[in-house]
Amino acid sequence: MDQNNTHHQPELRVYLRVWVWLFVLSVFSYLVDVSGLEGLPKWGLITLFMLLKAGLIVAFFMHMAWERLSIIYTILLPPAALLFLAALMALEANYTLSSRLSLFIN
Repeated sequence: MDQNNTHHQPELRVYLRVWVWLFVLSVFSYLVDVSGLEGLPKWGLITLFMLLKAGLIVAFFMHMAWERLSIIYTILLPPAALLFLAALMALEANYTLSSRLSLFIN
């Protein structure tokens, strides 16, 4: 192997493990869907499994687990900032709605 080549290619069994984990997480997501849970617990668990699957896909199939930290920050920080700002907007919208509804109740 060339000493100057620093690209790290994982073994095939790592990919097979990731595929198995993706399958297991998909089964859990399906079981939550048919379990009869309703509301926030159901959608919270489905979202958790979705985010775990997305993390596995990004880490292994987009090779982010082997990239430099600067590239990882470039890819992951903007969506994280957008999610943070969306959460702030949702909190403000909830506050505005509750203050408007309290005017109609009183």
